[in-house]
This record gives sequence, structure tokens and C-alpha cells, in this order.
Amino acid sequence: MSDSDTPRGVVFPSDPATGRRSTTVVGRAVVADALRAHDPVGAASAERETSWRQGYLPHFRRLVEAGLVSDAAAVGIARDGLASLHARMRWAGAGGDVPLPDAFGAGGVDGAGGAERPATPLGSETLRGEGEAERALSLPYGGERLAADALRRRLDAWVEAGTVEPSCAEAVGRVLDHPEWLDLRDHTVVVLGAAAEMGPLRSLLRWGANVAAVDLPRNDLWDRLIGDTRRLAGTMTVPVRVGDGPLAARAGGDLVHDLAAVTEWVAGLEAPERLVVGNYVYADGATNVRVSTAVDALTERVVAERGREAVALAFLATPTDVFAVPAEAVERSVRSYAERRTSRLLRVPLRTVSGGRLLRRNYVPGQDPGINDSVVLQQGPNYLLAKRLQRWRATAHRAGGGLVSFKVAPPTRTRSVVKNRALAAAYAGAHRFGIEVFEPGTANTLMAALLVHDLRTGSPSQGHPWQDEAYAAAHGGLWTSAYDPRSALGIAALLGFASAR
Repeated sequence: MSDSDTPRGVVFPSDPATGRRSTTVVGRAVVADALRAHDPVGAASAERETSWRQGYLPHFRRLVEAGLVSDAAAVGIARDGLASLHARMRWAGAGGDVPLPDAFGAGGVDGAGGAERPATPLGSETLRGEGEAERALSLPYGGERLAADALRRRLDAWVEAGTVEPSCAEAVGRVLDHPEWLDLRDHTVVVLGAAAEMGPLRSLLRWGANVAAVDLPRNDLWDRLIGDTRRLAGTMTVPVRVGDGPLAARAGGDLVHDLAAVTEWVAGLEAPERLVVGNYVYADGATNVRVSTAVDALTERVVAERGREAVALAFLATPTDVFAVPAEAVERSVRSYAERRTSRLLRVPLRTVSGGRLLRRNYVPGQDPGINDSVVLQQGPNYLLAKRLQRWRATAHRAGGGLVSFKVAPPTRTRSVVKNRALAAAYAGAHRFGIEVFEPGTANTLMAALLVHDLRTGSPSQGHPWQDEAYAAAHGGLWTSAYDPRSALGIAALLGFASAR
């Protein structure tokens, strides 16, 4: 795959012979480098993979499995993967490619030989909402707004159905017990990807928080965010370019192309107690790796300047990835597989005609931990590399003593999902297999409540990086389903198409 159409800013390296920017070469090399010290056989296998776009999945799975050997192995894989990606990615300007760290010498590259030019600093403007701060947690669900006992019953129902981990309900229950936790005015929460449907911005503003919002400089995007802020209770500080005109026309920062200026702006923010850097960015294809790399470079710089203890990191993980999961989730899935009477009548003939590809069991009984593979192959290796980069940063920051809020979010009907007809249809039929697909308002409020929990409790380590990732996961039932999610995806899509008609 080529990235030659976007040659400026944070880019994939260029092949000197062809000039092409290959995402395949980088993805394969980064995975191999991450594995090399702890799974040399796996590293060699990744390097020999000749069809990366079709054959990437076993190598990403191996990254998880190799890390289960020990805490040190998981942390080592994370650090080596981060180092490899940062060493390979480049900063490109009019003067050509330079190492990624050189981006911080300026806001761009100008002139022959890549000489740096001074960055134009971004200014700040702060909007204060006019609403009353909410001091009790509530969650939109099924056309209602659930609070207090009604919300506790919904959490219990999700646990009973296997939709969320029990620790997720416990964490949200603690926020219900401590409504004063919602008052985050002692933090500054940087929301990178402020307009993201899964992001916490609107919930934080409802609770009266101080939010620093970063997203692309687009009038329509900032018109919406400014309007939301004025109706709500918190404050939103935004980066602005020098000039006249309405705020929406001057607000925003492009992480891929203006990395140094945005990083300087974030590093200089005031925070009464702690700066929280939340990564909620998303883009299609190769751009997703570029923007995720930019965020990670920003994060490294801000942590280095302010100190690890002064900066907390927040991430939302996709449920469509490979995770190690607790034995309890495995046991629930195994029971469900044995008890699904209707499916037992269908799965033998379906597995026979499909060569064993349909309705496979989710786990081998007795696994502890189990390996859940819910990857949607159509999302591709760039998507998985971008998300793995975030997981690696969370692991490395926590191992160094930093506070991390890392949460697996549920499958959600976001715009980026429903624009893919096949995936939208699979989501529409997923309930037939015990998987609940959330509405964006429910999912992002639930995730914001878990962020509050982690900031107020210090998000202590659970003992091993895989357990930190699994803690309080809201996987929608993908971890507890009777069937390997990919083996049921096609049938769910057919059922979803039928119900849509």
C-alpha cells in the first residue's frame, strides 16, 4: 500500500529506489522488532510474511501471546514496538524527509536540505459554558436517561448477560457512590480528537470539567463543539491561529502537519493538579497510523517536559482486536456454547459445508487466560497497528509509574462503522449471538465515567499488562460469546441485512 499521495508532515519512510511510502514494510518491520527479544521465532515469521495485508493477523496475535510469559516480556514488547515505529516514521517537508524527532525543531521543514523554519505558536481561547454542572452520574439508554438504582440495575443486567466485565460494573458503581468525583476542575483533560463520537468531551463538559480540545481546523466541526460548550457547564480551551474572524474559523490544530505547534500548546497548558492527555483520534487507512504516531510523539514530549507523575494518559481500545481475557469469560463462553440448543442443530452442517470456518467455539475449554480474537479483517493491518501503538504506550507509561486509564470500549454504531454496509449489517444481527452493539451516547458516557473512576482511584495495576487491559472492559459480549466472533460475523451480517429489509 502506498502513502505517496500525502507526502507532508508525519509520513511513512520513502523507499530510495522507488519513492513509494509502503505501510506494509513498516508494519511488518515494527511487529518483528517488537517480538525479536522475546519471541525470535515469531519475529522471523513476521519478517518472512509475503502477504502482509492478508496474513497480518497471526503476527498481531503473537504479540499478545508472547507477552503473557511475564510482565517484563509484555513491557519489553511494548517498548521495543514503540522504539521501532518512532525510528522508522519520518517528518517530511519541502526539503525532504528527516527523522521524526526533528519535527520538534519547528512547525515544518522549509528550503533545500530540510532546513528548519520557526514554528508559529498557537494561541489559546477559553469558552465557559452557561449550563448547570451535573453532580450525579446518568446514562442514556433505550430512550431513557438512567440514574441511581435504574443505572445499577442496567449494570447488573449487562454483567448477567456477559456484556461487560464485572469489574466494569463495580467501577461505575463506585462513581455512583461518589458523585463528587465528577467534579474534575482539579484536572485539565486534553481531548485529542475532540469531535470523536466515542470521546468524553460532552460528558466532561456536562460535569463542569476543564477541557482542552484539539481537532482539525474545520469550521463545521468547531461550530458544533462551540455550540455544545455554550449549552453545557464546563470550560473548553482551544488552540487558535493568529488572525481575525470568528473562533470556529481560527480554532484547531493539525497533529499530522503541525505537530510541533500542537505539542508546544499542549505542554504549556495549565493544570491545577494533573494534565490528562486523552487519545481519541481516528482516521481511515494509513492516515490512522500517521495521526496515532503524531499523538504518541506529542505524548512522549509532553511527559518528558512535565514529568511522568504530572501527566496521566487515557485511551479507548477497540473491542475488535486480540486480547487476553480472564478465565471467567472463557468459562461463560464454554457454557454458552454447550447450552445453545438451536445453534447445535445448525452448527454441525454449517461447519461441514464451510470447511470448519463457521460457528467455531470461542475458546478451548480451560484456558486461563483465554485469547479472544475479535479482529474484523476488513479493518486491515494499519488499523490494528494504530490501536496497538496506543496499547503499547499505555503499558510503557504505567510500567514507568504513570497513571493510565485504558478501557476496552463496546462495539458501537458510530458513523465510521455504519458507513461500511457489511459491518453495519453484522452489527444489526449481532444480538442473535449474544453481542450488544451500543449507541454512541451510551458508549461515550460509560467510557467517560470509567475515566473519572481511574483518575479518582489512581488506576492501580492489576498485576500484569494483560490484566490491566482487561480490567473494567465493556466488550459488548465479544469475550463471552459462544462463538469465535469472526466465525459468526457473516451469518450476523446476513441476519442483519434481512432485518433491515
